[in-house]
Order: sequence, then C-alpha cells, then structure tokens
Amino acid sequence: MANHYKNIVVAVDGSDLGELAFRKAIDVAKRNVDSTLHIIHVIDTSISTSFDMLYDNMVELIRKHGEVLLDRYELEANEAGIHNVNKILAKGTPKVVLAKKLSDYVKADIIICGATGLNAMEQIFIGSNTEAIVRHSKCDVLIVRTPEQ
Repeated sequence: MANHYKNIVVAVDGSDLGELAFRKAIDVAKRNVDSTLHIIHVIDTSISTSFDMLYDNMVELIRKHGEVLLDRYELEANEAGIHNVNKILAKGTPKVVLAKKLSDYVKADIIICGATGLNAMEQIFIGSNTEAIVRHSKCDVLIVRTPEQ
C-alpha cells in the first residue's frame, strides 16, 4: 500500500486540540493495519534556566503528570482496538524534540498534532511548536484544527 503509515506519532500535551489530535490518530491507526501508534509527551525544560529552583522542585511532579497522561491515552487506544502502542516521555523544548529530534525516539511516517497547544504566550512571541514541526519534519504532518464529525 503506497500510503500506508507504519509509525504514527501523535503529540499530546493535555490541551483540547491535543485531545482531538489523539482522536484523529486513533482513526489513522485503525485505517493503517499493523501500524504502531507512538504517543509522545514532551516535558518542556525551556523554562528551567529562568526558574531553576522551581523546576528542580517540580520535575518529579511534571514527570508523573506526563506518565499519567500517556497511560490514559494508551488505555483509550487499547479500548479503541489499537494494541500496538508506544508511549514516549521526552524532555526538552517541544519545538526541538518534535521537529528535529523525533528520530531519536522513532522513525515516524506521520506526525499528528493540534494546531495549538497549551503555551499560547510562546505562540505569540516565537511561533508555535506546530509551525516548527511543519517546517522541519522529514515526514508527513497532519495538523488538527477541528473536532471529529
């Protein structure tokens, strides 16, 4: 099959559009038999240089939140009939991890992400993570803007 996606990556951050991206990733995985759904959550360490003390005290809580988020999405994927699921909890700047270093984690055929995420202020000043993914990704990108129909 010419348009078969074997490794489907969905970026989740807990936002509403991240949730929609996950739902669409389930649909894509169902249409691509024997594919693997890679669910990635990036712990944003870009603020750590400004807030070292706060960051050091909260890193465990932030990591746990990411694990719970990924576990929930894995369970939902399994309940939807997707059993080839890989959870990825990465640290770094989401822009860099998702746009340039994703191949360190998986050889993606497609990346699915929301048009915007939780960090609205970053979008205003330096551009969105989604924009970086579109510019630098070596694979197809599906940007989710609308709810399921």
